[in-house]
Amino acid sequence: MLKRLAGILIVLCVPILLILGSVRLVMTPLFLQTEYTRPGFPQDVYGFTTQDRLNYGPAAIEYMLTDADITLLRDLDFGRTGAFYTERELEHMVDVKKVTQAAFSVLTVALAIFAAALVILRRDGKALRGALMQGAIFTLAAIVAVVFAAVVAWDFFFTLFHQVFFSEGTWIFLYSDTLIRLYPEQFWFDAALTIGVLTVGGALVLFAGMVWLGRGVARRAETV
Repeated sequence: MLKRLAGILIVLCVPILLILGSVRLVMTPLFLQTEYTRPGFPQDVYGFTTQDRLNYGPAAIEYMLTDADITLLRDLDFGRTGAFYTERELEHMVDVKKVTQAAFSVLTVALAIFAAALVILRRDGKALRGALMQGAIFTLAAIVAVVFAAVVAWDFFFTLFHQVFFSEGTWIFLYSDTLIRLYPEQFWFDAALTIGVLTVGGALVLFAGMVWLGRGVARRAETV
């Protein structure tokens, strides 16, 4: 019974670990740099240069991933009259940080549960491989559905995501607002696709690895 429960927990934890792990990989200055400097990325018609985006874009990532409070963003100085971010934008970033920290708390809990389940199944290689393979398949099914929805109906997907996690009207901004200028819609589309690709890649590697290990075990059994 305990082994069966451990197997179910592994199946459920695998997609959480792969998806949120991919989200964490995207939330890096390296991804920002790749986006801002790639050919075809939308230019800011209100004056931000690529270097401006490289200078100020990472501040939001630092705010979300550290213990820094909102003054980190409020105190940004672009050398112009007026605040870098409006109060409405700052309030939204506070909400974003709450969602981000909640998501990574889920990731931490899932990792702990996953590790405990691995310990329980460590002596039952067949059950462990089966659970990991099922987790990979579950992940692939989920992420393919999400990526399909994002590609086919991006506006609906983007709106639905924000309606689920944020209060009505708190996430809609002007094109002239800093958040839109630093992170235009194309940025979020690319981020969603990147998360999808990383997750699918991880799931495929996991599945293939379990198949390879299973065949190796079978070959060794035949030679005994």
